[in-house]
Amino acid sequence: MIPVAEALARVTAGVRPVASEQVALVDALGRVLAEDVASRLSHPPAAVSSMDGYAVRAADVATVPAKLSLIGESAAGAGFKGKLGARECVRIFTGAPLPEGADAVVIQEDAEASGNTVTMNESVTPGKWVRPAGLDFKAGEVLLKAGQILSARDIGLAAAMNVPWLKVRRRPRVAIIATGDEVVMPGDPLGPDQIVSSNSVALAAYVKALGGEPINLGIARDTEDSLHALLAGVKGADLLVTSGGASVGDYDLVRRVLGQEGLEINFYTIAMRPGKPLIFGRLGEVPMLGLPGNPVSAGVCSVIFLKPAIEVMLGIRRDDRPAPTALLGRDLSENDKREDYLRAALSVEADGQLVATPFAKQDSSMMAFLAQADCLVVRPPFAPPAKKGERVRIVPLRHGLISI
Repeated sequence: MIPVAEALARVTAGVRPVASEQVALVDALGRVLAEDVASRLSHPPAAVSSMDGYAVRAADVATVPAKLSLIGESAAGAGFKGKLGARECVRIFTGAPLPEGADAVVIQEDAEASGNTVTMNESVTPGKWVRPAGLDFKAGEVLLKAGQILSARDIGLAAAMNVPWLKVRRRPRVAIIATGDEVVMPGDPLGPDQIVSSNSVALAAYVKALGGEPINLGIARDTEDSLHALLAGVKGADLLVTSGGASVGDYDLVRRVLGQEGLEINFYTIAMRPGKPLIFGRLGEVPMLGLPGNPVSAGVCSVIFLKPAIEVMLGIRRDDRPAPTALLGRDLSENDKREDYLRAALSVEADGQLVATPFAKQDSSMMAFLAQADCLVVRPPFAPPAKKGERVRIVPLRHGLISI
């Protein structure tokens, strides 16, 4: 068995970023940028008023009250075309361009208009109530970085930058094969000693949530011919993920059959719970991740290994922030030689502290607890007993609208 950290390093080193594609801005939400994006213009493109009022020369209102001649109007989309001279002003509205010659704005509450004469009752300094050109950003400024997942705010920013198309990583194609005579797809009739296959459905949903394109190749029966037949569908995939058939039982065919197909194994079995029987290798040009058949083990291994692998393929920038932690919600006994990942619920105490309380039962057959968990509490190998209130490392399972 190899440590989890070493296994993770081998998995992320064994996959590479996929190619990029160009998409329309309206289709870019949730995609991963493949290259930096610079603004095509400055924003605002010219100096504009930040308030309704009167565009003036600050020198003309240094002493108040000051009477100025009103010579025109500037509105958003319809700026004043002339030039402001001495002791002149222009009616201006929020977002309208500042007329040539003006350098400040007197807000309308501080002015009184009578015909073509406006009395200014407050003095202003140059730049008052003016948004200078490029206040937000300037032409050529890089505002969106390669490797970031595009949010709705990013889409709005790109639109303001006058960028109609974005180059993003294409969605990695992940081929999924479940194995076993005992499993059937949801909704199909259950025979004697059979169970519903949840792994392939869950894995496909997980791949999609992470930004990939799942290719569900179906269930391979416990025969070499069945698995060989499904492997034909792996052509063109960026990653192959299997579930089941990864341990050392008589009916575990994955290593044997994929070995016949040319699988080069990087490692199998890792020192973790749940998820010990995990395979990583390469089938020709396609990286292969063999997950355990136990649904909870497959789910946990997806969080720890499949998620980082897809992030590498998408070119997502690494998060170098420290791993999240929480206070332990109950006492735990000492751990053995395997790194433990305990399903846990999160709560917030009155003082704002995050508390992770592992479920009392951690049997790897209990899928309901995996669905209910907010996080995994990580217990290092040979960790001593831990008391309630101690700080522990956690792996969050809920991210915004997507729960993983």
